Amino acid sequence: MLQIEGLHTSYGGLKALVDVSVKVDENQFVAIVGPNGAGKSTLFKSISGTVQAHKGRILWEGQDILQMRASHRALLGIAHVPEGRQVFKELSVYENLEVGAQTPKAQKEMSHNLEQIYALFPILKERSTQLAGTLSGGEQQMLAIGRGLMSAPKLLMLDEPSMGLAPKVTDIIFERIQEIHRDTRIAILLVEQRVAEALSPCNYGYVLRSGQVAMEGSPDTLTRGDEMRAAYLGI
Repeated sequence: MLQIEGLHTSYGGLKALVDVSVKVDENQFVAIVGPNGAGKSTLFKSISGTVQAHKGRILWEGQDILQMRASHRALLGIAHVPEGRQVFKELSVYENLEVGAQTPKAQKEMSHNLEQIYALFPILKERSTQLAGTLSGGEQQMLAIGRGLMSAPKLLMLDEPSMGLAPKVTDIIFERIQEIHRDTRIAILLVEQRVAEALSPCNYGYVLRSGQVAMEGSPDTLTRGDEMRAAYLGI
């Protein structure tokens, strides 16, 4: 489904990603972990098109979308739930969800998807008329994920969904992410600093360090012995 080959992305002359290759198959759960500044969020922005990579290929169902506009990539079925949630604070919960349903496919499936999201996150239904800016951090994260699901995606990219959340709320968020993967045909690409939570439910994982893939493999492979410690911490 998604195949990234030899991707290079720079900010102001500084190399953020160097020769990064990542693959996500249909209905697969792939995790990307690594320390702060490793290039995880840059990779997501390069995939969604909000940051322009300058070398390599981003193949979506066999088509190279590297030069495609971000708005056009969203139409293909790529949903990006950004770091920091970024909900529309002056809009209601329902209006935020409605914003996510902009493609023809999403419009057609809007009622079904809304029902699914309310089943995953009942608090969003209870607070559908409440302004998003008045929600707690955990509720805003639920809303951001719901907004991504409203686009009827084939791939849901989740960037640091645990950021700034209490452990109990984080546990709920990860339970719902696993439920989404289990009960739908949506592939998930997860960026997360919390290694255990990220790797536990995934099928395959990558470790980024200093903008490069330091290690990749199954969850068992990545957590075995000192290999992860060396790749993750660089020691």
